[in-house]
Amino acid sequence: MKTTVIVGGSKGIGFAITKELISTQKVIVISRTAPKLEHQNLTHFSCDILTDNLPEIDAIDNLIYCPGSINLKPIGRLSIDDFKEDFEINVIGAVKTIKHYLNILKNGTNPSIVLFSTVATKLGMPYHASIATAKSGVEGLVKSLGAELAPTIRVNAIAPTVTNTDLAAKLLRNDKMIENIKERHPLKRFLDPTDVAHMASFLISKKTQSISGQILEVDCGIVNFKL
Repeated sequence: MKTTVIVGGSKGIGFAITKELISTQKVIVISRTAPKLEHQNLTHFSCDILTDNLPEIDAIDNLIYCPGSINLKPIGRLSIDDFKEDFEINVIGAVKTIKHYLNILKNGTNPSIVLFSTVATKLGMPYHASIATAKSGVEGLVKSLGAELAPTIRVNAIAPTVTNTDLAAKLLRNDKMIENIKERHPLKRFLDPTDVAHMASFLISKKTQSISGQILEVDCGIVNFKL
């Protein structure tokens, strides 16, 4: 049975991925709080990714790094610390995790890494300067590491649009905002965490052994279609 480490696997998209994989793989969740799920295939380590030492793990086949941020402000209200904090959680946390587990991951079965970007790196959107900058760093990391670690480890990222998680609660806080967000997307919907979990499961599967260095948009058509 393969082993997948999910950083941030107790909430939101990470939790959806945990539930997606738990019946067929050993899942190790690294997060500050334990997932509200019990299963014989699940192990949890309590850890703040930016300040704590990562746990030692004997075997890893896939590494999925989910922590992120939605820090939406006009540039005049974004402080330098805002940019630093978004970069820390989205990029430095991922780098720290990859570096810590890289040698173990190299010994895995068809190993892969999945990171997370956003549609805001491709589609210019007001108030997204900090998060789009940080996620662009994630995309650069995917391209560089995908080349460096080939052919042993595949590296890809998922770039979702608005997803119905606690992180996006402010964007979906009333019926009018929900309807407006649906109307902005050509498919007239936004994402459920399970939509993203399906893509993550696909990217670590044998079906994608020829895919690396890619940013996969799960966007309900908002990036490539014009209404």
